[in-house]
Amino acid sequence: MPHGYNKSVLHVDLTAGDLAIEEPDELFYRKYMGGSAMGLYYLLKEMPPDVDPMGPDNVLTLCLSVITGAPISGQSRLTASAKSPLTGCVGDAQSGGFFPAEMKFAGFDGIVVKGKAEKPVYLWIHDGQAELRDASHLWGRVTGDVEDLLKEELGDDKIQVLQTGPGGENGVRFAAIMSMSNRANGRTGMGAVMGSKNLKAVAVRGTRKPRIADKEALNRLARWGVDNLPQSDIAGLGKYGTAQTTGGQQTDGGLPTHNWASGVFDGWEALDGPTMYDTVLRGTAEGKQDRQGRDTCYACTVRCKRVVEIAEGPYQVDPRYGGPEYETTSTLGSCCGISDLAAVSKANELCNKYGLDTISCGATIAWAMECFEEGLLTLEDTGGIELGFGNAEAMVKMTELIAKREGFGDILAEGSARAAARIGRDTERFLTTSKNQEAPAHMPQVKRSLALMYAVNPFGADHQSHEHDPAYEPYPERMPELGLLDPQPDLALNAEVVRYALVTQHFYSATDSLNVCQFVYGPAWHLYSASQLVEVIRAVTGWETSLYELMKVGERRLNMLRAFNAREGIGREADTLPDRFFDRPLKDGPSDGYVLNREEWQQAVDTYYAMCGWDPETGYPTRATLESLSIGWVADELSL
Repeated sequence: MPHGYNKSVLHVDLTAGDLAIEEPDELFYRKYMGGSAMGLYYLLKEMPPDVDPMGPDNVLTLCLSVITGAPISGQSRLTASAKSPLTGCVGDAQSGGFFPAEMKFAGFDGIVVKGKAEKPVYLWIHDGQAELRDASHLWGRVTGDVEDLLKEELGDDKIQVLQTGPGGENGVRFAAIMSMSNRANGRTGMGAVMGSKNLKAVAVRGTRKPRIADKEALNRLARWGVDNLPQSDIAGLGKYGTAQTTGGQQTDGGLPTHNWASGVFDGWEALDGPTMYDTVLRGTAEGKQDRQGRDTCYACTVRCKRVVEIAEGPYQVDPRYGGPEYETTSTLGSCCGISDLAAVSKANELCNKYGLDTISCGATIAWAMECFEEGLLTLEDTGGIELGFGNAEAMVKMTELIAKREGFGDILAEGSARAAARIGRDTERFLTTSKNQEAPAHMPQVKRSLALMYAVNPFGADHQSHEHDPAYEPYPERMPELGLLDPQPDLALNAEVVRYALVTQHFYSATDSLNVCQFVYGPAWHLYSASQLVEVIRAVTGWETSLYELMKVGERRLNMLRAFNAREGIGREADTLPDRFFDRPLKDGPSDGYVLNREEWQQAVDTYYAMCGWDPETGYPTRATLESLSIGWVADELSL
């Protein structure tokens, strides 16, 4: 028997109602490690090109890794992949919680879903067994209700549920896949793909914990994490959540405000992590935040997940739907000009109940608010809603309308790029999208490597695909592991910054295939270093692996992502940024006047292609590059 994985992938044909189990060999697991790379293997092998993202021919993969379920922090994560209904490119999204570990315990490393069920169904997996069951009674219900109903129906409170919410059922293009009613495979619309297949949920329960090759070594690494967390750079993340970064973003002028018109927000303190900790986290009144206001993922010591509870006032929030992170407090908060933390928490609750990506949801509403402020949208368009900056009531209402595809929410459910194309009236000039995906709340005008990565990332603007600029300099003991020895000045976008972005992109790409938390494992401020991640893999699998091999997994996955897009005819022409990043200087604060330089940015893109070994004209991976990564079969798919 292998160590760390089950050697079992479940194939589900919803059209035929058939289930089959594949047993890949060890070379397969070692080449792809799991997660995103594993999912891409099946997308490229089993999905024809040019499919409708909402059609039955789209393939949805749900993949774990070779270390998922091991008793150490940061490993309980899952990657969902398919063709994205938001971007038309490859779709890719990660989530944490307890579902990934439980799926591993239930006996499977991955699920490959094809076709469309005639009526709503759910997949029930338990200790190596799988069956499809009727889900008509679950259709239309919010995530919390579905969890309760399935646990009652299946008679086990320890069952974990992965599901699409009403947002995905309604075809919201940025719908998320949810677990625990508060953990999201958030980006690229994977919930809409799941909903289009009439697959309401996947329920898992198992007792088959993975075999560990070197338990003593893994236990030693796990204890090291517990002992070193208090003095690590992520201790504050555990206590205050990612919203603890709000103050730093404000200080640097990098807090998106009023749909990216500015990098500073007067009401930022109301949205900050310490404010959330002191006011709305569950147990605040009793001083029990550390026990009740913070949740965790399986076997993780960090406990970074927010649990917000608001029992009084206009915005009451149910703690089962978690609490907002930085991306949410900024996109639904400062980007919309809203400093009401209760309103932002309520909108977050709605996103988790209905299954929406908070980033695209908030950014789309912020775009609409600027269009409204500029007179390009009217009350007639919005159904009488005063959709101006600072209107918390309008923001909360619009979030619900988007999820239900009602009124003006039906247009915004397409995402801001498609909504702008439909509305016209010069609304396109206020977009913050790349490949039709709304940018997250980190500003490339301030962090220049993001100007490159938002453009070239295969699944659209994403802040978790490489390490951000400020991390280069303060970590001289860790960055050299990746050959990064030459920190550059602030606002530089030269060849070394491009190399830094690419090298860390390869590492982060590997972590998305290993399905580990990028707060726990990384090359800089993280709890565990890159080399310690290699030690974890060795301890779990028994493989004599190395950081070099790990980086090759990341590079392999990146090239597979680009190859998927290439097969769809999507290449260099799609590697763009919104005009406003170049043409509209930021206002106020430390970043006043900041814009990107088109010539400098274009040179960075050229340099990036050269470093990747991609065709400079098309942006496609070359056969030589794919062969060098032992995935020549991908070149055959592209007819290179």
